[in-house]
Amino acid sequence: MRAIPGAARVYILVVALCAAACVRPALRPETPWRAVVLLAALYAFCEMAARCPVPRRSAAGSSPVGAGSFLPVLLAAALLLPPAAAALAAVPGALLGRVEQRPKSARRIWRTAQLTVATWAAARAQVVFGGPVALGGGGYGLTTPDFPYVLLPAGAAALAFCLVLSALDGGILATAERLPLRTAWHGLLSRSLAPHGAYGLAGLMMAVLWRSPYGPLAALFVLLPMYISSWVFAQYHRERAAHQATIRALVQAVDIKDTYTRGHSERVGRASVLIAHEMGMERERIEVLRFAGILHDVGKLGVPTRVLRKDGPLTPEERRVIELHPEYGHEMVRGIGFLGEARGAILHHHERLDGSGYPYGLAGRQIPEFARVVAVADAFDAMTSTRSYRRGRPVPTAVAELERCAGTQFDPEMVRALVRALDRHGWQTAVTADEETRTPPSPPPSGNVPPGNVPPGNEPGNVPPGDKPGDKPGDVPPGKVPPARPPVGRRTPEGGQR
Repeated sequence: MRAIPGAARVYILVVALCAAACVRPALRPETPWRAVVLLAALYAFCEMAARCPVPRRSAAGSSPVGAGSFLPVLLAAALLLPPAAAALAAVPGALLGRVEQRPKSARRIWRTAQLTVATWAAARAQVVFGGPVALGGGGYGLTTPDFPYVLLPAGAAALAFCLVLSALDGGILATAERLPLRTAWHGLLSRSLAPHGAYGLAGLMMAVLWRSPYGPLAALFVLLPMYISSWVFAQYHRERAAHQATIRALVQAVDIKDTYTRGHSERVGRASVLIAHEMGMERERIEVLRFAGILHDVGKLGVPTRVLRKDGPLTPEERRVIELHPEYGHEMVRGIGFLGEARGAILHHHERLDGSGYPYGLAGRQIPEFARVVAVADAFDAMTSTRSYRRGRPVPTAVAELERCAGTQFDPEMVRALVRALDRHGWQTAVTADEETRTPPSPPPSGNVPPGNVPPGNEPGNVPPGDKPGDKPGDVPPGKVPPARPPVGRRTPEGGQR
């Protein structure tokens, strides 16, 4: 629990107490213990099977079964049992479920409490709409399910289950990750409605078969489509893991080739995600934006190593080669479909709001949104990271530079979002070069950054940045000024940018 913020620990404790209150009424003799034990054992068995690598192994390796694949068992319990008994049936399986991230004990408690409360809410909802009678519980002379009316309580149960899970998920995101409530809850319900509607129908099928003359054994046949859905999720997980491996390989190749900026790409991805959260982007877009931040400099693989590692100012010809890296990067990732909008960010992250950037001199809203986010994240990390040839600048100084250049070089909206994120989460500066012992006097900002506070005689102009000594204003070693770049037939900033 030490890794979890205090507010999140309190939140987990409150939800766990609510779960205990939901289960407590079931601890009495009149509870239908046979059904409770059977359903609890079935759900626990499903969760245990999900942890076993044998049925999930293929030529591509093992993948986890979807966490929601066996939720129909809990929804069936909500339709068949009183609310407290249904909540109790969720406890053993939730405790035995697979937990990958640390701290595992806290996450296991949270998942158990969350599912317990959601199952109790689902059972209460179906009771309100006459579920026990509609399912053939004997009321009003009904001994068989009353179709289509039984769909109403089943739908109410699934909706209540979905609402409670979404609300609790939003709460834990807000307390654990310190997100605004609106941002934490944004999109959770809309993404969950369709799958939980399918889980509700599967749960209703299980409940109907459970009450049929064939008994509980017949309900097990519903688990077959559940296993198929688990297999489909496993394929998605494998594909996503392959995507991550592809990106890691590209980033490692860039870090090996350009040792001056090692680790820079990962931090740009992290800063881009912070900005995106503050702007309320959809979770799927945030993931793609993270890829954009991580891969923004992948085009450096097409730049000669001698240019990337050159100690000293670049010649005009070398600048022209450096400034081709966004186009190189775009060509490299053009065929990677899952990157989506990230491709535009890779191509345009050195454009400037006033139109003096490169490679195409786009201005204002012509620059893709992802590119405007990555430009700010790139500049911020370049300014705050310490490298072998210069010290990093303090975060407040870097923020002041971003704000000074907002509206000309950077999108003010993105700068404001980063400032809010830094106030909320802070930022851990880093040393990114191999040589940490060389500590020259602190020069002006570097990277994709504006050049504020340049010492007299070293004013190269308010140009966009790069990440290497000698090719941008902030990375000029003391006493050396990079030569201005002559016109080359396309609109680029004076002095060049990496």
